[in-house]
Amino acid sequence: MAGIGIALSKGRILAEAAPLLARVGLAPREDPERSRKLVVATARRDVRLIVVRASDAPTYVQYGAADLGIAGLDVLAEHGGAGLYQPLDLGIAACRMMVAVRRGFDYARAVRQGARLRVATKYVHVTRAHFAAKGVHVDLIRLYGSMELAPLVGLADAIVDLVSSGQTLRANHLVAIEEIMPVSARLIVNPAALKTKRAQLQPLIEAFAGAVR
Repeated sequence: MAGIGIALSKGRILAEAAPLLARVGLAPREDPERSRKLVVATARRDVRLIVVRASDAPTYVQYGAADLGIAGLDVLAEHGGAGLYQPLDLGIAACRMMVAVRRGFDYARAVRQGARLRVATKYVHVTRAHFAAKGVHVDLIRLYGSMELAPLVGLADAIVDLVSSGQTLRANHLVAIEEIMPVSARLIVNPAALKTKRAQLQPLIEAFAGAVR
């Protein structure tokens, strides 16, 4: 397909990216949240939105199926960001990646004593690196949803997940105990596309930068 493709996911990223897309002249011609289409036209005939799962956005850009993308730093950190140019923090979808435990669990003592921790998360690479840097041994349990349930039923001692308001943690008697990284969405670019389509892509990148400012 000719033209420029921008990979992004439905949900919070799409909702918060919508004003930016409008500011740079790329408002979608139909609502991606309502449409069943996975490729959505924009106000510019040469630019289309490619609707993907959040975890897949870096892969589509890495392999050139999309020229640009919008992805959370959490996804990029877990993906590794290989082969991607990340020129811009868009400042949207902001939250924090945190370690959380049951209220009353002595996390500091468990870590200090070097006990093996069972940690539930979908961010297995980031989590492994975080605890390895602390010299803590972890048994990682990969989950994709309802992360807060794991400590409540004894599946895990701790979880690593994104925290925004913290209301879900509080409702389930969990506390965020340690920050791994602040997270927001980034503009990502395929480096090969930037060389072959520089005349089209560079002005778009600059327009996004202006829209963020």
